[in-house]
Amino acid sequence: MKKVILSVALLGAFLVSCENDSPISDNTVEESQEVQVDMSDFSLYVDQDDIAGKSASSLEKCVSMKNLEYRLSKNNGLAKKMYDIEYNTRKAIALKGQANKGKPTGGNEGGGTTPSIYEGAITIPVVINIIEQFSGQVTQNQINSQIRILNEDFQNNNSNTGNVPSAFAGLVADINVTFVLGTVNRVVNTKASWGTNDAMKIPSQGGIAPTDATSNLNLWVCEIGGGILGYAQFPGGSNATDGVVIGTDFFGETNAGGIYGKGRTATHEVGHWLNLRHIWGDGRCNRDDFVADTPSSDAPNYNCPIYPTVNCRTADMTMNYMDYVQDDCMYMFTSGQNDRMRALFIAGGPKEGFIN
Repeated sequence: MKKVILSVALLGAFLVSCENDSPISDNTVEESQEVQVDMSDFSLYVDQDDIAGKSASSLEKCVSMKNLEYRLSKNNGLAKKMYDIEYNTRKAIALKGQANKGKPTGGNEGGGTTPSIYEGAITIPVVINIIEQFSGQVTQNQINSQIRILNEDFQNNNSNTGNVPSAFAGLVADINVTFVLGTVNRVVNTKASWGTNDAMKIPSQGGIAPTDATSNLNLWVCEIGGGILGYAQFPGGSNATDGVVIGTDFFGETNAGGIYGKGRTATHEVGHWLNLRHIWGDGRCNRDDFVADTPSSDAPNYNCPIYPTVNCRTADMTMNYMDYVQDDCMYMFTSGQNDRMRALFIAGGPKEGFIN
């Protein structure tokens, strides 16, 4: 089994540090609130054999975890920072659970020391950075359709959501996020492929620098190469590289993308940008996506599986946006995923700037 993993020494060092010290965050919860957080399952590695052999038509759609590996190798403090974000995410979700049971937590209304998840409507401005091989390669229709599709999916207006199996119907969530098109930046560059190490974000390498990543979602459109559809930076990374990258053929509605040309690569990658993991947890049945209401799975699903597809003794939630199925066959986020994303927007959270 080939694994991409933090060195034992590094992982152990930052875990011991985290156990001995409170997470570094303005919204660290006071121990007097008696909210316990179990971090024993937290990991920053991926089993690379979770894709091999799954399907003759297998495609590594998303390389967000590989980009994370690259970023971890470049930034010694990133592992600890991501641990802290995860700790506070779980703490905020636990506080919401307490509030639902009638225990005071302070919430978003004040009166306590730490807010629970952010409950209000969220607006996210989107800056689109297009690196095209010739002028007009990426059409305005692609741009407009991509914004529309993001809003449909994050507001539970995907027309296919009615196909959610009854076993999962009660879990479907309206994330209540509105994406608003902001600046569109374009440069022409005939480079055949940009890879996955963020060269498209560096002007000196022919790319486009992000626009104020503290209050904008930066989305790069370019030829990634290798058949890769896209990737995203998880919360905690540098503002200089923060955002989502999508292959030209898979941005918005485009015939060139085939079964992946309906704009849902962006939905999947924005999910990563908002701290969601792949639905199978990137590591077979013994790995988790850190969301309580998504079933365990052993690997990504492709094409358009017939329900139920059973792995790990439970039916896979193949229609979840964080799987690898074709665009028409993904059409839900869960309530647990909603909580996980919204925990980023609380005071002191990594996405606080979008609220304030």
